[in-house]
Amino acid sequence: MNRPTALFAAAALLLAACTDAGPSDVTLMTHDSFLISEEVLAEFTEDTGITVTVVRAGDGGSMVNRAILTKDNPIADVMYGVDNTFLSRALGEDLFIPYRPELIDSVPIGLRTEGDLVTPIDFADVCLNTDIARLAARDVPAPATLRDLVDPAYAGLLVVQDPSTSTPGLAFLLATIETFGEGGEYSWHDFWADLVANDVRITSGWEEAYNLEFSGGSGAGTRPIVVSYASSPPAEVFFGELDEAPTEVVTQGCFRQIEYAGILAGTENQANAERLMDFLLTPRFQEDIPLNMFVFPANEDAALPEVFVQHTTLPDQPITMAPDRIEENRERWITEWAAIVR
Repeated sequence: MNRPTALFAAAALLLAACTDAGPSDVTLMTHDSFLISEEVLAEFTEDTGITVTVVRAGDGGSMVNRAILTKDNPIADVMYGVDNTFLSRALGEDLFIPYRPELIDSVPIGLRTEGDLVTPIDFADVCLNTDIARLAARDVPAPATLRDLVDPAYAGLLVVQDPSTSTPGLAFLLATIETFGEGGEYSWHDFWADLVANDVRITSGWEEAYNLEFSGGSGAGTRPIVVSYASSPPAEVFFGELDEAPTEVVTQGCFRQIEYAGILAGTENQANAERLMDFLLTPRFQEDIPLNMFVFPANEDAALPEVFVQHTTLPDQPITMAPDRIEENRERWITEWAAIVR
């Protein structure tokens, strides 16, 4: 073999080897609230040689809609952040292919779904939060139940989010539907009508409700009761560098949100997508979640930061609802809700 031929053959072998190795990156589609430490993703790249490109696609509902619109030519390999309020829509559109991550047995059965099409990555409880000092100054106790909110003692004290534009707003609406039901002597329609009569304030999203209308913690408003998360008190302690939380959680009437990740059907990068899915359940990734996104890791073996351990009160029996029921009724419920409050 002459020298040019040998060089050409060597180059061809090198090209073939690179081709066989597959792409060295993976694309993760997620929501705008996604936040993880740069060094965590850098460690994944160092360990695997795979670079993660993050594509943010709006809130959870917008992300699912974008994935549906692009499913014939997906713009990502893995989607992370679809929660149980939109899961059935995603599954109904056949967005995912099944995959069972290596550490899936570390995730409680109660968070998982059948078929391994999606994997639970984190969860959070949407709960009423109260401003301890402001309620004490008014000589008003914290509400113990959702029904308490319609008592005249709480007139003008509550701020909630619009379920058509806010994920916690939708979770709170679902909690009221599950608590009061659709028929009977006192339905969720009656409850919301009473909230309106009791001067509830409704905002478009969590930021406006918590930071502008709520009086507790970092809030600049006047209302001492807000729909937020069970993890909001430790967030107040962490960011405010406080010894005690100025807010507390009402554990009755909380709705559990679960966020899932899955490999998008149509990916041409399945091997790298599987490695990323495995990584999302590792303690390294899971333990970075709480202080970045202030939600709880799905892996039971992941250690919680001390501020979560000391300042979080989780509900004993959070409200859940089957994703299929949510998908079947979501738009109707929101339409009915809008007719009551407007």
